[in-house]
Amino acid sequence: MVNMNLKVSVIIPTYKRSEFLTRAIDSILNQTYKHIEIIVVDDNHPESDYRKQTENKISRYIDGNLIIYHKNSTNMGGALARNEGIHIASGDYITFLDDDDVYEEQKIETQIMYMHTNNLDVSFTNVKICNISGDLVDYREHKYVNDLSNGELLKQHILHHLTPTDTYMFKREVLQDLNGFDNVSMGQEFRLMLKAIEKDLHIGYLSRADVIQYVHDEERISIGDNKIIAEIELYEFKKKYFNVLNNKQIKYVKFRHFSVLAIVGLRSGKYILFFNNLWLAFFTSPKFFITELVQKWRINTKVKKEIALRK
Repeated sequence: MVNMNLKVSVIIPTYKRSEFLTRAIDSILNQTYKHIEIIVVDDNHPESDYRKQTENKISRYIDGNLIIYHKNSTNMGGALARNEGIHIASGDYITFLDDDDVYEEQKIETQIMYMHTNNLDVSFTNVKICNISGDLVDYREHKYVNDLSNGELLKQHILHHLTPTDTYMFKREVLQDLNGFDNVSMGQEFRLMLKAIEKDLHIGYLSRADVIQYVHDEERISIGDNKIIAEIELYEFKKKYFNVLNNKQIKYVKFRHFSVLAIVGLRSGKYILFFNNLWLAFFTSPKFFITELVQKWRINTKVKKEIALRK
């Protein structure tokens, strides 16, 4: 049995998405585990309409002392906004929730029980991806993780990314010792997990999904020039770790890089970028190209079956 006196701090950074924020907060208030501290970090500019809208949306939570509401004096960006929450947090454990995503009701209880039972410093889980209507469109799991040694986790993280942030749970003192998130334009959660692995922390993988991540057009950064630049920067950063990978694994990192740029090109309407990187992905490894297509088809089939069962 988990010690129910253990407090969990949930940090929600919010920026220009007040229309989704109350849904995120409610999903935490509805948790089966009740010893929770909710910290909302408002990263909107103080004089903006977004700040006023956020204040109006969450006024009832503030009046009821249901949340800690921290207003940044200026827009700091996601990484530093989360770090503000980490500085405020008083919980034994810390988790994160994006303002447009939700936790299913057993998320915190299940994860803290797993953490406490196995004396873990950090853990991560799977995640469900839904569209704005709530339909399941993807299910991301880490089937390739079958060895929790830090050396193997490092390889799998470089290859596949042990993310997203919503699935993380950290011991507070461990997270503070890591100095929280690095202030980079993209891959903040990637670098945080990388620091945890390189610090040789005790990391666990809970193979279940109690987090729902929504995909929509509101303030997502999965398209455009900034995404392209950030992807290239992340790939160049990963090259520093090629010495721990074998030739096949290096080829996969290259394949994945070109594949991501192809998808960004397609979503951004940059069709030359799309076709160039699609060809580069195939040329790098026809085997990976076909395998990934088959895997994507299987996931889509699984998702469609789950949707059909719901109906």
